[in-house]
Amino acid sequence: MNITRHDLIAVLDVGKTNTKLCLVDAATGTPIRLVQRRNSPVDAGPLRQLDVAGMEQWFLQQLRDCPERGRITALVPVAHGAACVLVDAHDQVVAAPDYEDTCFRESAADYDRERDPFAETLSPRLPDGLNLGAQLHFLETRHPRDFTRATRIFLLPQYWAWRFCGVAASEVSSFGAHTDLWCPVRREFSALARRHRWDQLFPAVHAATDMLGTLDANIVSLAGLSANCQVFCGVHDSNASWLSHLREVRDSAPLTLISSGTWIIAMTSGDNLAGLREDRDMLANVDVFSSPVATARFMGGREYAMIAGLDPVTPTVADLGRVVTAGTMALPCFVEAGGPFPGRTGRIVGDRQLSPGEMAALASVYVALVTDVLLDLLGESDTIVIDGPFARNPLFAGILQALRPMATVSISHPASGAAAGALALVLGDAMPAQPARDQPVETLQVAGLVAYRDAWRALVQ
Repeated sequence: MNITRHDLIAVLDVGKTNTKLCLVDAATGTPIRLVQRRNSPVDAGPLRQLDVAGMEQWFLQQLRDCPERGRITALVPVAHGAACVLVDAHDQVVAAPDYEDTCFRESAADYDRERDPFAETLSPRLPDGLNLGAQLHFLETRHPRDFTRATRIFLLPQYWAWRFCGVAASEVSSFGAHTDLWCPVRREFSALARRHRWDQLFPAVHAATDMLGTLDANIVSLAGLSANCQVFCGVHDSNASWLSHLREVRDSAPLTLISSGTWIIAMTSGDNLAGLREDRDMLANVDVFSSPVATARFMGGREYAMIAGLDPVTPTVADLGRVVTAGTMALPCFVEAGGPFPGRTGRIVGDRQLSPGEMAALASVYVALVTDVLLDLLGESDTIVIDGPFARNPLFAGILQALRPMATVSISHPASGAAAGALALVLGDAMPAQPARDQPVETLQVAGLVAYRDAWRALVQ
């Protein structure tokens, strides 16, 4: 694709908590506009669903209202994992399941007997609908009339590509996001997907880098974009972040990326698939080139909000110092969504009379401590890079550097790995140079922090 210094790339980024539209300057890689809305699931049909209709209306409105829309020459969809949209023969949505709906527990025991061994899929068994196979199994067995209406199943990034250009596709990075539908090592559908013939409902697999087509005429009219705007196949959000660092992975010592948001997802370039443990919510993600990537994760953003509150203040080093001195600790887990400490109930021990700043500091150190466990599970890495919202947390990166002095901890710049990955996806080797992208952080100087970590670990292990 020929890119000029005037062009912008629109990134449609659907996270679990927020939906974002980011405009990225193609010449410099700089995000120049970012707007977002909070996601609210809807009750529709047999289960709670993603509000894909509301998201689409919002995307179109934001594009139409964008003063720079005439410069947008490419559109890239990015979305969270374990999400799909079932569509009927008339292109109407049958279901867009929300993986946090507890309805999937109704068929969990039956599904457990059906799914393939972890050794085959490297996809751990997760609660509710966090395995995409569990969602399809629930619909097929508990609501067969709805399920049989579906003629196609779109992974969430490719649903948006299809809505905007009309070309149906699938892509491997979303198949590899704990779906139970893919075998990362063999690079093919799982036996479960083939037995149920779900594999036949997914459109043909394309590369994330494929340009599928130009905008549908109706979208051109509604969004006010050029008819020549190109739509790319799209990618799983954490793998977009990973893609933006693949050059460094190829050219340097082992690197671990901490992609943050609703989830904290640690992905490492080390060849350690044999060390993955299903009982600790470790898995093999699949990068855009179909290669497995050792991964460990937990719902760190959601847990942070549950400890610090939905509208937390910005914590300071002094706040953290008082928390550490008091010995107040948050112990896992505050959400039932996998992670390295499954089956535990989150609680706070020690002084509960904390100020808002101290609660935010407590949440920050808790997320850093669990992330530190993920890094141990994945193995040593010389370089740790943080992107997403926790790159902007004033304590998180410095705590990790203090706890892991032998590694270099850096903050990704720009902090939006999804936007940087989308740009890399479109431009490939023409990606603009970003010599100062990753910024090393300083060790946080808090007396007693390492001893606090050791005491916390003694309680949780």
